[in-house]
Amino acid sequence: MQVKWTEISLLTTNEAVEAVSNVFHESGASGVVIEDSTEVKKERVDQFGEIYDLNPNDYPTAGVVVKAYLPASSFIAETVEEIKLALANLKNFDINIGDEMLQTALVDEEDWATAWKQYYHPVKISERFTIVPTWEDYKPVSTDELIIELDPGMAFGTGTHPTTVMCLQALEKVVKSGDSVVDVGTGSGVLAIGAALIGAGKVHALDLDEVAVKSAQENVELNKVNDVVEVFHGNLLDSINEPADVVVGNLLAEIIMSFTDDAFSIVKPGGKYITSGIIGFKKDEVKQSLENSGFEIEEVLMMEDWVAIIAKRP
Repeated sequence: MQVKWTEISLLTTNEAVEAVSNVFHESGASGVVIEDSTEVKKERVDQFGEIYDLNPNDYPTAGVVVKAYLPASSFIAETVEEIKLALANLKNFDINIGDEMLQTALVDEEDWATAWKQYYHPVKISERFTIVPTWEDYKPVSTDELIIELDPGMAFGTGTHPTTVMCLQALEKVVKSGDSVVDVGTGSGVLAIGAALIGAGKVHALDLDEVAVKSAQENVELNKVNDVVEVFHGNLLDSINEPADVVVGNLLAEIIMSFTDDAFSIVKPGGKYITSGIIGFKKDEVKQSLENSGFEIEEVLMMEDWVAIIAKRP
């Protein structure tokens, strides 16, 4: 049976986004969609064409639309009334929420699950790599272009986030033909696939999330690199017993710092450890943790507010 959802949306002001989102969360929504009119005009660094042209038709002409999704039920009318009261109450805190015109619509689960695809297009993210969603028809621009086809599904990682972009750029710099590579927290499998396309001889891809493992395996097969990449369910480097030429981990700073000693023991002497998922203000803390474990910092990459580090085991 197909599940139906009630989409609740409000055209509001930039200052009220956080407060409106909180009202939606408290009503039972597990997340919100934010469509900000300023996104279309925002200036961004575009070194490798990472930013794809946004379609103005997907965004409001002014203000911000905040959307939430709740299961359609016989109680939805009462929930909507409660949301309206909570929104009206924000005025008591001098928060301008706009015209208070709350909109509702019925959405099929299938429609909701695939609606995000309209925002995901082929993106050139380095000198050689281009990320292409499976449903797009794309022809390579140059003869040495490396195409990674992705269907992210429910796993994190469309391949276009700054941390992923920097990891792929770092892999492009350090992976040599025949290298053994370990991808920790593989997500959609994009880094493992990238390493294989560059010429890695063997790639072990690991993730603790079984949904990610399934998604990564499907993407590995889609890109025809299953003779090089093996995807495993595993926690960090716990299941890795063989040394590797390159280890890459696009994780959070706190997680990276929790197993730098393990990474040092797995990386071969002269090998490289690529880490990302590091927000700017955590950069020095992560560098220190890597150095404490014995690594030498070779290069620090930065994009927007994110950092990637290429470290070497002496």
